[in-house]
Amino acid sequence: MQARSRATVDALVEATARILVREGFEKASTNRIAEIAGVSVGSLYQYFPSKEALVAAVIDRHNEEIMGIVRAALTEVADLPIDKAVRRLVTVAIEAHRIDPKLHRVLAEQIPRTGQLKDVEAFDREVHTLVRAYLESRRNEMRKIDPGLATFICVSAIEAVAHNTVLNQAEMLSEKMVRTLVDETTRMVVGYLR
Repeated sequence: MQARSRATVDALVEATARILVREGFEKASTNRIAEIAGVSVGSLYQYFPSKEALVAAVIDRHNEEIMGIVRAALTEVADLPIDKAVRRLVTVAIEAHRIDPKLHRVLAEQIPRTGQLKDVEAFDREVHTLVRAYLESRRNEMRKIDPGLATFICVSAIEAVAHNTVLNQAEMLSEKMVRTLVDETTRMVVGYLR
């Protein structure tokens, strides 16, 4: 039973994501989601009380995917000097945002109405904690600067570039453009820290 219910939940979350991307939030009814997932509406309601709960599950899954990549990158850069670490983090931020960019765009619009902001905030806190720990370990490579402020500015700058890259049709970006974005963002952040 456990495996079957997990498969049903996955099918419903996947169907919700597909409908959000193709047809938008307004068109994503529980009937439509159940139909695409190949389950009855009754089954859907066993697992999810509402459409909003389904969208919340899509957001969770998307965030977990991104967070997995970000955590791995932050572990990877722990022993790297600032310029190499920042370059890696910028690259990963842009890559993570390019996972399913159409879904990312839809979710960016939907997060406020599904009450998922607290999860996004927990995710942000984790990123800030990891980046701050890294910066504190590299104080000798940095100018005198408050680590909390440095963390906030670095994370905000990298996040804004990655996010806006994706919101502005990331699918159309050439690899060369992405490399240039990474180079320039790295230069900006490293310049600020040193």
